[in-house]
Amino acid sequence: MDLGLAGRTALVCASTSGLGEATARALAAEGARVAVSGRRAQRAEEIAAELPGALGVGVDLTAADGPDTLVSRTTAALGPVDVLVLNSGGPPPSTAATIDHDAIAEALVPLLYAQQRLVSLVLPGMRERGWGRIVGIESVGVVAPIPGLALSNLGRAATAAYLKTLAGEVAADGVTVNVVLPGRIATARTEGIDGYIAEREGITPAEVESRAVAGIPAGRYGTAAEFGAVATFLCSAAASYVTGSAVRCDGGLVQSL
Repeated sequence: MDLGLAGRTALVCASTSGLGEATARALAAEGARVAVSGRRAQRAEEIAAELPGALGVGVDLTAADGPDTLVSRTTAALGPVDVLVLNSGGPPPSTAATIDHDAIAEALVPLLYAQQRLVSLVLPGMRERGWGRIVGIESVGVVAPIPGLALSNLGRAATAAYLKTLAGEVAADGVTVNVVLPGRIATARTEGIDGYIAEREGITPAEVESRAVAGIPAGRYGTAAEFGAVATFLCSAAASYVTGSAVRCDGGLVQSL
């Protein structure tokens, strides 16, 4: 299948590791010009050097000028942004009963505020050109809140609601807006969460993983590459009639429709 991404400019946030990196690589494999970004400038440049026509940008999106810097550097080097993949590292584990106002405010900066600013910068051009793709990398916590991840559940659900609302406003302009909800994918983030659970419950990380796998119909953790393929399809011309959707990539973990 031709995904129609050759020559498109794709900006992928937090793409120096994990799900963001896998998505950046999948987009590049389909011929997109990709801006790889993250706080680790050297790593962003290393990944970009492995991809044809890519750009590596070191940027902190929680800084006041972070989103503007990322978009301006991307457009200057690769052209107007056609595909925006929103992504952010997750906040630390937390319980709903113990989080406070400051923790919520801090979590919302990368999970919501910076991402909304990025959208506001690239959306006018997408609408004017009559083509655009916005995909948010969120979590199954949006539809099934994950115990011990109260801040992540809160922030990602807020972003998903914002993007769902946006989808209805821009669909007629040729811009689609969707979110992908990963379940337990084998990344450093998942490893860290397993370690947190293991310490809290006095068991080993291997036992945590074994217990988690028992609840996944696919019988294993997913891979970042599998996730990247799903996200890339939603970024494609082939997915032009898919918008306002939350697509789970979770091996069947969440039992609701």
